[in-house]
Amino acid sequence: MDPVQVRLMCADDLASAERASALTFLDAERSTRRVSDPEVEPRSAVASKQWIDRMRFFLTVDPGGCWVAVKEDTGAGEVVGFAMSQNRDPLWFLATYGVLPGHQAQGLGKRLMDAALDHADGRPGIFSSSVHAGATRRYRLAGFSLHPQMRMVGTVDRSTLPPVDGLREGRADDFEWMDRLDRNLRGAGHGPDHGYMLGTMRLVVSRDTTKPGYVYLDDRGQAALLAAAQPETAQKLLWEALASSRGETLVNCITTPNEWALDVGLAARLDIGQEGYIAVRGMPVPAPYLASGHFL
Repeated sequence: MDPVQVRLMCADDLASAERASALTFLDAERSTRRVSDPEVEPRSAVASKQWIDRMRFFLTVDPGGCWVAVKEDTGAGEVVGFAMSQNRDPLWFLATYGVLPGHQAQGLGKRLMDAALDHADGRPGIFSSSVHAGATRRYRLAGFSLHPQMRMVGTVDRSTLPPVDGLREGRADDFEWMDRLDRNLRGAGHGPDHGYMLGTMRLVVSRDTTKPGYVYLDDRGQAALLAAAQPETAQKLLWEALASSRGETLVNCITTPNEWALDVGLAARLDIGQEGYIAVRGMPVPAPYLASGHFL
């Protein structure tokens, strides 16, 4: 009997899956850390709870996309790998994926990815990928194009902040036009994800309905997801995010079609670095758009 079973996730797996995720990504971040990067810290208790809450949401909305590799001979059923994917109308996305270091190179990653891709059922797909060599090889073999993405980090030079007008706080009654914008940019709306994000983050939107756009800001004021019809609106929204930031900030998931974000970050005195890939299959890289690592 195979000591590791790949099966659909259930709610009882969440705590074990979170521990596997925390260890997997800690190891990956340490192994790819640049000399100039800060020391990698273990996931905090707050971040662990956020991970579990987010995965419970995915498990509720689209359980067929949530898979775990479980080592059954431990009695409690220890999770040693996970692939959390979701279908949103005609789009599939991979929210998170990994295998514990001690269980890598044994075929578990392929089994998990095959299960998640079967759930996609031929849909176009998108996700944010690390630089892990084994994972990127698997993504490419699955037909995904890997587009290098950049990040900008640093403390905003507040003397560079321009006055920004034409924005307001977002509300749940904005979701309809936001989903229309999402469909234009990435082929599908975020649907229920908007409700979850509004409950956990601040939403800022454009007042001008002819130039729509929105940005979700996390608890540090960082842009977690940004979408706009035009680069001008996208830049306004990103400036608002930078004005809201506290201490060191991060602008992530910047692809070549989104160089408008580099112009804002450079003007704010942030530094450019490279950070993994945006992987797409059957669709172009969205722009003007800064993807969310988990909600894409």
